[in-house]
Amino acid sequence: MSVQLIAPRSVWHLHGFRLLLLDRLLAPAATAVSTVAVSFAVLGLTGSVADLSHVLAAQILPALLLMPVSGVLADRFGAQYVIAAACLLTACCEGTLACLLLTGRPGIGQIMLLEAGTGSALAMFLPASTALLPRLVPDAELQRANAISRLVTNGATVGGGAFAGVAVASFGPGWALAADATAMLAAAVPNLLIRTAPNAFRPAPGLLGEAREGWREFRSHTWLWVIVLQYSLVFMACAWGYGVLGPVVARDSLGGSAAWGEILVAESLGLVVGACAATRFTTRRPLRFVTLCGAAVAAPTLALALLLPLWLICAFSFGTGVLVELMMVQWNVVMARTIPADRLARVGSYDMLGSVAATPLGALLAGPLAATIGIRPAQFAAVLLAVAVTLLALAPKEIRAEAGRAAANR
Repeated sequence: MSVQLIAPRSVWHLHGFRLLLLDRLLAPAATAVSTVAVSFAVLGLTGSVADLSHVLAAQILPALLLMPVSGVLADRFGAQYVIAAACLLTACCEGTLACLLLTGRPGIGQIMLLEAGTGSALAMFLPASTALLPRLVPDAELQRANAISRLVTNGATVGGGAFAGVAVASFGPGWALAADATAMLAAAVPNLLIRTAPNAFRPAPGLLGEAREGWREFRSHTWLWVIVLQYSLVFMACAWGYGVLGPVVARDSLGGSAAWGEILVAESLGLVVGACAATRFTTRRPLRFVTLCGAAVAAPTLALALLLPLWLICAFSFGTGVLVELMMVQWNVVMARTIPADRLARVGSYDMLGSVAATPLGALLAGPLAATIGIRPAQFAAVLLAVAVTLLALAPKEIRAEAGRAAANR
């Protein structure tokens, strides 16, 4: 597919948009490397599922405190500068962990502390990322620009995941994390060069007042907080069934880190295909579509629980990636066209905070659940929870009647 089929020249000629794409090439590739390298670093050091769950929980917990603050900072000072700071913090934490792995055997406490720093950077990055793109492209091209951005992001994730599987297996997680830190350092540069017009809003007194203003906007939309609550529970289930127990199944039954890397690459390839399709995909019921995709998120967990052949697990991951990417573009467009621009980062922070709020609990539950009922039953339980909360999320009238459709088509 040629570039011209993806978007008109006007979007590609926007300097800020091109800089944003450079960031979304470097940072996601680095994150994909970290996902594989950190998991297998912990498993290689202790072999403990409980230790891995503690480390993954440490990545997510900072978001519970920092996401609302980062949303305020992004609305006040500029999303691109918050993203640059997040990239630098990630480079520092992952680079330090790389040095520790290459020179000795770091303790789990040290790894948890450094991954808490990486999680803090993620909390800074996500709300700012949501708010930045709509300020760089015309409203008429918002869906195409979102699809292009996510296409670049997912393509980078594919490359990062493929590199990670090979690098961890061949050279060890320490060298993989060194490459991760270098890419994150480079990703800060394009963000520092982006220029946007300042927000026209008049902030309420202090960070707390501005955070409350964002919260009032968030809770005023029933469809918004219901879907966020749904995905909070879906991601909690997938945190134990896929994020923690997935690498364990790969290690024990599928061939180790290379197999896990293949599964992540298949998912990322699905995201790439989904992003291509999202440049043209539309639906008259975006909220219902987003809600139903919650059940699809658990499909790779089901494949792992069934101990299907690796190629079939990869196929499930690929299909899920396609659906999730279509869902994310629809969700981003609904948000950008419904929420006022001067509150988008703050509302986005509550969206992301709510979506990941229960994820640390899911990661912490992985060890006890696996020890009590077994790895495969714990994964089946995760699938059942994801399906159940998806069905419940369809109950509110706003979602059934598609109250957000008009906003999505404005």
